[in-house]
Amino acid sequence: MEPLSPSEGPGHAPGAFAISGHVCSAPVEEIEIAIRWRDVDNYGHVNNAVYLTYLEECRDRWVRRTLGEDVGFVIVRVAIDFRRELSLEDGSVTVACSGTGYGRSSIRTAETIRAKAGWLAAESESVIVAHDAGSRTSRPITDRERSALDAAIEADRGSVRASGGSRDRT
Repeated sequence: MEPLSPSEGPGHAPGAFAISGHVCSAPVEEIEIAIRWRDVDNYGHVNNAVYLTYLEECRDRWVRRTLGEDVGFVIVRVAIDFRRELSLEDGSVTVACSGTGYGRSSIRTAETIRAKAGWLAAESESVIVAHDAGSRTSRPITDRERSALDAAIEADRGSVRASGGSRDRT
């Protein structure tokens, strides 16, 4: 299946904003997730591990929209800053994911989680690696994937720096 062009798909409104310190413009993958009773721990707030699940759901949609349904990637790094606690009373969250760069086999993303009321609950940066399921090892990003990533990252950031700023060599 061919990936959608960066300007297609739900949740892509025009306008620039910051996501984990990166200036982004549409299209950024954005999804709304209902906070479920099971997401809340004994302290009455959404458990920290659930934040990672929210991020994963959005990041996976960004990868599939950008690269297609038949690609394999595994998470190798997540750095998350918890800004404010979420509770069941918040109702739902909006999770946004944007591509920030790529290397030989890795892709960097930036994500945010916002409460339904709009305030920032968490922001994160992640690294995923292209994965070959047969050999269970990393694989290089293909030329086709690089072209799709260049287009998505350019759209996500608003522009590509002449210095090669869309590609972090990792």
